[in-house]
Amino acid sequence: MGRKRTQREFEEQALVHIDALYAFAARLCRNERDAEDLVQETLLRAYRFFDHYEEGTHCKAWLFKILHNNFINRYRRRQRDFALYGALLPNEGAGATVSHQAAEAAHDPERAIFSEFLSVDVQRALDALPEEFRTTVILSDLEELSYREIADVTEVPIGTVMSRLYRGRRLLQVALRRYAIEQGVIKEADVIPLRRGIT
Repeated sequence: MGRKRTQREFEEQALVHIDALYAFAARLCRNERDAEDLVQETLLRAYRFFDHYEEGTHCKAWLFKILHNNFINRYRRRQRDFALYGALLPNEGAGATVSHQAAEAAHDPERAIFSEFLSVDVQRALDALPEEFRTTVILSDLEELSYREIADVTEVPIGTVMSRLYRGRRLLQVALRRYAIEQGVIKEADVIPLRRGIT
């Protein structure tokens, strides 16, 4: 552990990244209130452990790692809570006191549209990516972290980061190409087929 850091240092080094943290949280949670809670939780934890931050390293990447870990822990807690809730619901008889729609909403919260960050079409395609690809693409292409920083945030090898980034970008390319054809922006005959069986 390094020297005791001041509140001013935290404000100067960490709080300047609050917009980036919120953008990342919003893309992960796809729910405005959850994103705000996640950022608040992240900042409180970062402040508590700011003495452990290695001065001179990329503070934004350190904060993103805390946020990503908090997101994963929240997701696991939510899955456990949902499983427990499902076990408590009666299978027969009078039925549940909570509607099926409410239970589904608890499992998959309604997505918010963050058009200020990305166009609606790109955001929709990004949201459709599996979580590990979506996180990697966001950290690389939107937050401009290095492969090593992404590996540290997501706790996977650099080779896995590179593979996920390649596959995530390809999936985005396919999704956006299909949308462009459907909307008549481009003609299918003008599209060069993608290799490796991705259509």
